[in-house]
Amino acid sequence: MKLSLSCLLVLLLGTSAHFAQQTGPGSTAGFPGLPAGRAPRVEIPFNRLYPGEELYAHFDRLVAAYPDFLSMQVIGHSVENREMRVYTLNAPGTGADREKPAMWVDGNVHGNEVQGGEGVLYLAWYLLENYGTNERITDLLDSTAFYLLPTVNPDGRANWFEKAHNPHSSRSGVMPLDRDRDGLFDEDGPDDLDGDGSITQMRKYVPGEGDWRLNPDDPRVMERVPPNDRGIRGDWILLGQEGIDNDGDGRVNEDGVGGYDMNRAWPALWMPDHVQYGAGPYPLYWPEARCIARFLLDHPNVAAVQSYHNAGGMILRGPGAEAFGSYPRRDVAVYDALGKDGEKMLPFYRYMVIWKDLYSVFGGFVNWTYERLGILSFTNELWTEPRMSPDGKLDGVEDRRHWFDDNLLMGAGFVDWHPYEHPLYGEIEIGGFRKDVGRVPPTFLIEEMLHRNAAFCIRHAEAMPRVVIEEPSVTELGDELRAIDVVIRNEHLIPTRMQLAVDRHIGEPDLVLLEGEGIEVLAGGFRSSRFRPEEIQLQDFDPARLVRDAGIGSRAKLRVRWIVRGSGTASVSYVGEKVRDVVREFEL
Repeated sequence: MKLSLSCLLVLLLGTSAHFAQQTGPGSTAGFPGLPAGRAPRVEIPFNRLYPGEELYAHFDRLVAAYPDFLSMQVIGHSVENREMRVYTLNAPGTGADREKPAMWVDGNVHGNEVQGGEGVLYLAWYLLENYGTNERITDLLDSTAFYLLPTVNPDGRANWFEKAHNPHSSRSGVMPLDRDRDGLFDEDGPDDLDGDGSITQMRKYVPGEGDWRLNPDDPRVMERVPPNDRGIRGDWILLGQEGIDNDGDGRVNEDGVGGYDMNRAWPALWMPDHVQYGAGPYPLYWPEARCIARFLLDHPNVAAVQSYHNAGGMILRGPGAEAFGSYPRRDVAVYDALGKDGEKMLPFYRYMVIWKDLYSVFGGFVNWTYERLGILSFTNELWTEPRMSPDGKLDGVEDRRHWFDDNLLMGAGFVDWHPYEHPLYGEIEIGGFRKDVGRVPPTFLIEEMLHRNAAFCIRHAEAMPRVVIEEPSVTELGDELRAIDVVIRNEHLIPTRMQLAVDRHIGEPDLVLLEGEGIEVLAGGFRSSRFRPEEIQLQDFDPARLVRDAGIGSRAKLRVRWIVRGSGTASVSYVGEKVRDVVREFEL
């Protein structure tokens, strides 16, 4: 049978429309992550990084496609008045988001850590596209909620995309500062002298008078001449980043764009600026940090935090500084279990303690969320350069970057050294790696990085506490008295209250309630022995409302006993800030 071209197009378009209709929440086709025969409802290219407006536009497309599952609110504005957007992801048919344990995920905390924003986007997209067809994702979204902040630092992100930078600049927020104390602000920063969009390096040829020489195998690579007793010198000097003496004070690049660091601004071992740069005059000074703090304090149901940073291949937890001391042993066991799973899921990542394995951070975000809010919290540093040479045969960073650039990017990442007439230094050369080499992954490795980190987020979210009440048992004690025994289990890894929260009285204690008309509760408490029901830690007052400050531990059981008089329909409830309330009815 022959088909005309127009008929064939109609058939193909009809097939595409069919897939579009069948994918997404509640559909039967689904999108498990395999491309064959599947089509997501919302197509998003994850082989690129997006300016802030485009990043938000992709989120808005998800909101339009899944309006019942994803909503947006502006929780504040940045120093430069950009919106701080939080997207709430929740399956409404199974309850409101505040009724469920929730996970907070943010990214792009530092301006040049742009892929954190795409990490948050990918997580939202993957969860939405798989709901209703993937059993684990469906169960996760039915029982939990997500609060997603794509960019903590929209000003720094905009500056990174719009202006010329090196791989390490545009880290902070954007706020004018007088670094050289000359009464002027940001007047002498690096300059994109060759107009290629990146700030690279300057070098000058000074035969026999320099500290550097060219690598004999690769003249792009500069090598420092080692100290020697023979007077051997190099032929080159390095002059730093591209730039000129904009303010005429005889110095180059001494007063660049000023800023601040929102990962140093939280009330957890906070230190002032002269100890910890970027902290501001007091904790939560920066508007971005304040609006996030308000949101989290208003959502005590948040039981997990994941913050995406960008480079180093690390899964980080606190403490941020040695002065804090150690975390409680029970909490460390939970951290370790998730962190070691992460090392298996994320090749070349290391699970690390911030102060001990990296460096001291005062006023860090994930330290605050755990140490002051009692939330199990991780920072993931997304990109890691060993991904460029997985077999480890290229040991040096420069060797690895050049080999990778030459053979897989076809030289696109390096600006070859080229001459430039500098107003101060005369004849020089400009060259080096572009701003998106070193801290940002190449396009073809972005999606793998995003998916693996989303999978770790899902593993973390699945560990949030889930409480189950087993069938109560009733024992006749005589004289119209009955004993009610109940076993309540936390099926998941994260306890209903972290031990640090218990020790420091953070948040509200959990409650175990016995209710029923015609039932008089005479005594109640928590059993200390599985085999001796008479061993009860009795509560002194209001025995129908038992206060459980310790919560229920990691995959642990809680045994409760009440002594009651009466009969009828009764219910046992477990209520907690970071666990979904659960009720079990029974006949007495």
